[in-house]
Amino acid sequence: MSGFAVTTNSCEDGVSKISVSGYLDAHTAPELEKAFQTLVNDGEYKILVDFEGLDYISSAGLGVFMGFIEEVRSNSGDIKMCSMATKIYKVFDLLGFPSLYEIFDEEVQALEKFRE
Repeated sequence: MSGFAVTTNSCEDGVSKISVSGYLDAHTAPELEKAFQTLVNDGEYKILVDFEGLDYISSAGLGVFMGFIEEVRSNSGDIKMCSMATKIYKVFDLLGFPSLYEIFDEEVQALEKFRE
């Protein structure tokens, strides 16, 4: 069993980036939730989630994104995603996430989209 890590950085143009790695499941989802809550509390609503190091995601992990998207979008923000491994993307795809969230291959593409 791998651990889980979540880090938050500021990107350009007022975009905040959350990077996740390891295993995102019921035990680790609260850490991701806390990262989102901190950004939202700080009025940061342009959020990019970088999945580059993520090896596994469970329904609890997916639930975190659903829990924040409404509040973020109601404040003229968005949650965009990038750098997903194919196996992670398949989980999101299975649940219809690509119709709700923009998912990009690379961070630079997602940042471009925030600028539009």
